[in-house]
Amino acid sequence: MLETSVRLLRLLALFQGRQDWSGADLAERLAVSTRTVRTDVERLRVLGYRVESRPGAAGGYRLGAGSALPPLLLDDDEAVAVAVGLRAAASGSVRGIEETSLRALAKLEQALPARLRHRVDALRTATVSAAAGGPTVDAGTLTAVSTAVHRRERLRFDYAGHDGRATVRDVEPYRLVYTGRRWYLLGWDTDRDDWRTFRADRIRPRVPTGPRFTPREPPGGDAVAHVLRGVGSTAWRHPARVRLHAPAARMAERIPTTAGLLEAVDERTCLLHTGGESLANLAGFLGTLDVDFDVLDPPELGALLRDLAARYARAARSTP
Repeated sequence: MLETSVRLLRLLALFQGRQDWSGADLAERLAVSTRTVRTDVERLRVLGYRVESRPGAAGGYRLGAGSALPPLLLDDDEAVAVAVGLRAAASGSVRGIEETSLRALAKLEQALPARLRHRVDALRTATVSAAAGGPTVDAGTLTAVSTAVHRRERLRFDYAGHDGRATVRDVEPYRLVYTGRRWYLLGWDTDRDDWRTFRADRIRPRVPTGPRFTPREPPGGDAVAHVLRGVGSTAWRHPARVRLHAPAARMAERIPTTAGLLEAVDERTCLLHTGGESLANLAGFLGTLDVDFDVLDPPELGALLRDLAARYARAARSTP
């Protein structure tokens, strides 16, 4: 028979791997009696785990959410994923969680076996971030907004516009959208009777939240596409509109949503709404797509491409 401490860990692993268990199933897995299972369940409850039980023939046990966070069991892949996620959070776009993420990461890495620590170190040393720097968002703001979205409660907040003018907004929050550069809130503005997109780093929530509401369907049924379409003119220093001579489905495999919005035209062409921090960077990005394209906007990008084409042609002629 397994020692009690080892058996408790195995019992906890079973609970975290499946939602519902009968007493007989647990007893068979642990090679103990159902009475021992009941005793071990009580021990888990003493440790802070909320194990719910249901009597009767169809009864059993279920691990519920308690008032405090008890110790967790993670398998190898889960532990590596959490470690990598914590490291990314420590240098990410949410302000106020860097120190907390580093503390949690230090605790996790201290407990990781050597084989897993090597995997985490390999991922860290083999990868670099190419994400463009953007404004950071207060963690408390994201929590307040996401809670209002989840509870379907109207949200009042102070909002600083791009011109610096402050207004008070009353919004039915629909979704938070992260583009890889910035956090945005898509919501129905009750005063303007229309959908609006707000930069989360400019939001200062007011409490308490307002009454509950029934969510509306966003334009086109896609919150991400609507936000990208709406902020495309302001998210990049140099926005652009380009016709690609390739199907939208094919280009969607090459172009991430954070790089722009694809819009199908027909079976052979599509429109790309994109942009860049400079026209030179934008021209380089378009060149990597490996398809023919026409620049519709802005004219300055077309002029730059003509200059680049002439420069490349001269280089090609001078090559032995």
